[in-house]
Amino acid sequence: MPKRAHLIPAVLAIIASLCLGRPAHAQHEGHAGMAVDSGKPARVPNSLHVMAQAIPVVTHAQNTAAGRDLTEGYLAQWVAMGGGRLLQGHLVFDVTLNGEGLTLRRGELSTGAFGEGYIDRRHPHTYLHELIATGVGSAGPLAYSGSVGRGFVPYGTDDPMMRPFEKYPINHHLSQILERGLVIGALRLGPAILEASSFGGDEPTSPGALPRRDRLGDSWSVRSTVLPFPGAELQASYASVRSPEQPAGFGLDQRKQSISGRYVSATGRRYLLAEWARTDERDRDRDLAVFGYETALLEGAATVGPVDLGLRLEQTERPEEERLANPFRTPRPATDLSIAGITRWRAATAAVAFPGATLGPLRGYPYVELERLAASPRSSTDIFDARQFYGSPIWMASFGVRIRYGVMHPRMGRYGVALPAGPTLHMLGVDPAQSTTHVGH
Repeated sequence: MPKRAHLIPAVLAIIASLCLGRPAHAQHEGHAGMAVDSGKPARVPNSLHVMAQAIPVVTHAQNTAAGRDLTEGYLAQWVAMGGGRLLQGHLVFDVTLNGEGLTLRRGELSTGAFGEGYIDRRHPHTYLHELIATGVGSAGPLAYSGSVGRGFVPYGTDDPMMRPFEKYPINHHLSQILERGLVIGALRLGPAILEASSFGGDEPTSPGALPRRDRLGDSWSVRSTVLPFPGAELQASYASVRSPEQPAGFGLDQRKQSISGRYVSATGRRYLLAEWARTDERDRDRDLAVFGYETALLEGAATVGPVDLGLRLEQTERPEEERLANPFRTPRPATDLSIAGITRWRAATAAVAFPGATLGPLRGYPYVELERLAASPRSSTDIFDARQFYGSPIWMASFGVRIRYGVMHPRMGRYGVALPAGPTLHMLGVDPAQSTTHVGH
């Protein structure tokens, strides 16, 4: 039996039990009992909430790895989330379980994607995606919180699973740091939020992997956020990550920077995100920057009549590591500190989501996504020639159905007083209370 395979039945049992619970209320502005305007803890009754999601999806990729055309189907993003507030909102906990390790062992076909030993496929996330306990308090106008557990480091932008596209952007590993053992402290004063964290730099090595105890606290990050007016948010963050790709801690370190602006309209039916991020890999022994990768992304979504429309534009630089006999996998951990080149990816993704339907407590939202990509070497001296490897044109088309129970976690990756109050983005711009065709009781 594979290592930690005994976790699988337990994960499935917990997911099943969560799906039998009561759905969360539609207003669910946050999971920390924050007052809407100030971020200070409010006196709220103890409460629990649960939700679940799964996305059956079929993807066709033209000219993906090694110039192949592939069509695949799988169950993606199937998660169960739970949380609650105790002690009148002063103690908050969040848990997210992810079953992708059972259905995405080969990864989700996604040309341009990379990370954790996968390339041109999105890797499955860990079974224990998030388990965080947060204490919240205030002193005069200052609100504060402390969080501990496994989850999202305060760096960069929201988890793509909480955004209006099924396919993750290529920059996922440049713009977020997730599934780490961590401690976070946060302060909020009016429209200003400051977070700092200490965490273990090692990336998960498999869906069942847990944070290494000997790596806890070897990395850190800070993030500042300003809320200039309702629905708007500006953030800047920095992270120092010790050897993420070498579990023993002997690999290259990373220095990461991120800046972004985000806006959600009062109804949750207009959304815009602009972000820039850079990751530099460094040899700490020589205090030398070895490689650097930049990304810029602009995405938005809006409800137009009965449908929801989304558009994402992205330019991201990706390292080209040695590939195994399977062209979608790279050695894990990496065999050395060299790469064969850096590919600059440009991608445009359009998404359309259609009016949903309900069947008992379940809601389903069909969608279609179409993505056009272009890949080129960043330098003419690169060994890896992206144009020759992929051919042209590079396209992806995906269609599927988001199946949901309850209301999604609004801002995965923000805890305690760092969770900005205000409008909540409806998934794909769809309000569960409207634009819905009922096909069940």
